[in-house]
Amino acid sequence: MNRTLFAAVLLLSTSISALAAPKVVATIVPLHSLVASVMEGVGEPELLLKGVNSEHQASYSPQQIADLGHADVVFIIGDNLEVKLGEISGTDAVNGKTFVKMNLAEGVIKHHIREGGTWEVDGDEPATGNTVDPHIWLDPENAKAMTKAIAAALSQADAGNATIYNANAEKEIAALDALETEIKVTLEPDKGKPFIVFHDAYQYFERRFGMTAVGSISDYTATPPSAARLEVIRNKIKSSNAVCAFREPQFSDAAVSVVTEGSAAKLGVLDPIGAKLAPGAQAYFELLRDVTKNLKDCLGG
Repeated sequence: MNRTLFAAVLLLSTSISALAAPKVVATIVPLHSLVASVMEGVGEPELLLKGVNSEHQASYSPQQIADLGHADVVFIIGDNLEVKLGEISGTDAVNGKTFVKMNLAEGVIKHHIREGGTWEVDGDEPATGNTVDPHIWLDPENAKAMTKAIAAALSQADAGNATIYNANAEKEIAALDALETEIKVTLEPDKGKPFIVFHDAYQYFERRFGMTAVGSISDYTATPPSAARLEVIRNKIKSSNAVCAFREPQFSDAAVSVVTEGSAAKLGVLDPIGAKLAPGAQAYFELLRDVTKNLKDCLGG
């Protein structure tokens, strides 16, 4: 086959693949990134939650909900993160479509929601049911399990491209292995240094990399904290000699300013969903590298 003919055949096959690509939706940037990686060469998933919005407090228009019913596959984290979507999965509102929930994926490690504003580092016991902390994507080991589940779901919906999905998943998992090693090396000198986070979103990252968060200004849902909770955190910052307190771009800085007033804690920024990142296959890696860099800059600076 001459080069011209080969190029024409390749272009035709690519066009056919693009035309045959399933309509796929993912809710948040890190999940969308994993899906985009698995779909590379077939199509592009749609990102549902765009811009600087809380993953917990997002609302969806009737049109968005109706559009989900016309998608071939919809990926969400789970019922206790995208609460509204969890409620309508499988109902008439979305044409009876059942969403693919990553917190149910085989191999995903789950931890219990931490109670109260402060805590001590505890064991790695698994969690189930309504007590599960939904921020599962911040552990790269979970991202690997999610990648496998994404490839399986896409292969079931679009068997003709299953070979591509599975090959892409293998490539993504290898890249996640390298990312995990990179982060471990980067943060090793900063283990044991206490810090406070804005909302309790980071325990999967903390446990995986041995970091020492000692409290959160808000709970895992990012609900505005009470005056009593703010006082508890103020005291914890002083008693633990917390090195840093981290705000998030999705929320006001006011509470962080209140709890750090008069303390030696430095201020930093952490973003658990990459709200300001450009969506795409590299966004998951950029997100975890940003979290790593911002921790390093504040704790080690």
